[in-house]
Amino acid sequence: MRVLRFLSRFAASAPSLLARAASAFTLAGSLFAASLAHAEDHVTLLTNWYAQAEHGGFYQAVATGVYKKYGLDVTIKMGGPQVNGMQLLAGGQADFMLGYDFQVLSGVEAGIPVTTVAASFQYDPQGMLTHADVTSLAGLKGKTILVAGSGRTSWWPWLKARYGYTDAQSRPYTFNLQPFFADPNVAMQAYPSSETYQAEQAHANAHFFLFADDGYPPYNTTIVTMRDTLKDKPDVVARFVKASMEGWKSYLNDPAPGNALIKKDNPQMSDAQLAYGVAQLKKLKLVTGGDAATLGIGAMTDARWKKTFDYMVGAKLLKPATDYHSAYTLQYIQDAKVMP
Repeated sequence: MRVLRFLSRFAASAPSLLARAASAFTLAGSLFAASLAHAEDHVTLLTNWYAQAEHGGFYQAVATGVYKKYGLDVTIKMGGPQVNGMQLLAGGQADFMLGYDFQVLSGVEAGIPVTTVAASFQYDPQGMLTHADVTSLAGLKGKTILVAGSGRTSWWPWLKARYGYTDAQSRPYTFNLQPFFADPNVAMQAYPSSETYQAEQAHANAHFFLFADDGYPPYNTTIVTMRDTLKDKPDVVARFVKASMEGWKSYLNDPAPGNALIKKDNPQMSDAQLAYGVAQLKKLKLVTGGDAATLGIGAMTDARWKKTFDYMVGAKLLKPATDYHSAYTLQYIQDAKVMP
């Protein structure tokens, strides 16, 4: 009889017990699913220099939570003059780096399996700072031009071929503007947010000429990764590219959040120089101009990469047999479509 009474009670309470068990399993499943949904992929980005306005879109995406919105936990590591970004990327110390077409094409030639997935800047910001009497790049014949070592294997051959400059008129650039200030016959390589800013601070009467305005072809501040990353983590790449481009759009609208992080990484960067840098990005339409205006921020095209390849081969900076198509892919940026 006791057994019968026990079975009777169990039968009566079983639906309630089963319901509670089912509810517990459902709650556990929901918590597990939620934890998966909020699990963020950790990504490390290596920049190409000390933190500055030219990196603003990436810092903005961190500061405003854009990366987190796409399930990414992004760490930004600063580059610098002694940092070999390609080596660190190939060695697995970063998932992405900010690169440059020449650098990537040379890497491909050397057998390094790297690929460009987006171009933050539609144009290379490299240009020439001259005194006010010079009205075009063609007007520098016979003047002394200060050129850094890296320039001799990138834009200097392009200038020589286009305007008839000679090596005899070049002198080393030591990243000091005093020779330019002291001699009206000196011109020097310049970036629109750096040397031009210093010249304005010194009240120098100077002109700046962007090489891209005269046809210099490469992109700049590109997002570069290893081909294995494309194969193993295509979804992470896609989310990182789209989020980064949204970061750039946000930065150009209101750079304050990104600038705060830039100053945290690089305390030497002043508010005035950051504001100047942002103004130059907008003035020159480095992010929003070119193909980005119609294809979206970060856009690249086969035609532009072919122009850069042809220039490098013609200047004997790259072997003709180099598979330049492997230096980039349009897949991820075409899918991003973040319009200015």
